[in-house]
Amino acid sequence: MPLSKRLARFNRVITNRVASPIARRLPGFGVVLHTGRRSGRSYRTPVNAFRTPHGYVIALTYGPDSDWPKNVLAAGGCTLLTRGTAVPLTGPRLTHTQRHSSIRAPVRVALRLIGVGDYLELHTSG
Repeated sequence: MPLSKRLARFNRVITNRVASPIARRLPGFGVVLHTGRRSGRSYRTPVNAFRTPHGYVIALTYGPDSDWPKNVLAAGGCTLLTRGTAVPLTGPRLTHTQRHSSIRAPVRVALRLIGVGDYLELHTSG
């Protein structure tokens, strides 16, 4: 089971504001820039992002029913700030697996321990 909605609210209000500047520079992390599908507002969401041969896979630590993956799916893509670079991503696709092959084993184990089994796969543009 993904992390709790209560923790998600706390992270959105407190932790994300502190983590965003750091997350966009560290390996295995990034910040998703997306637009609210109802509000039209711009949002920045820190995530666990991992490079794949064709783009990135993002761990959905709060599950696929969180607002940000719904926004990215509705828009057909987003921008990922990672390692100091803005990467346009398209073709979002939800996957459910306990062992995503693009994520190194130690990280897979950590994600599995906190109940992550859903991922958002995206392709680099161009």
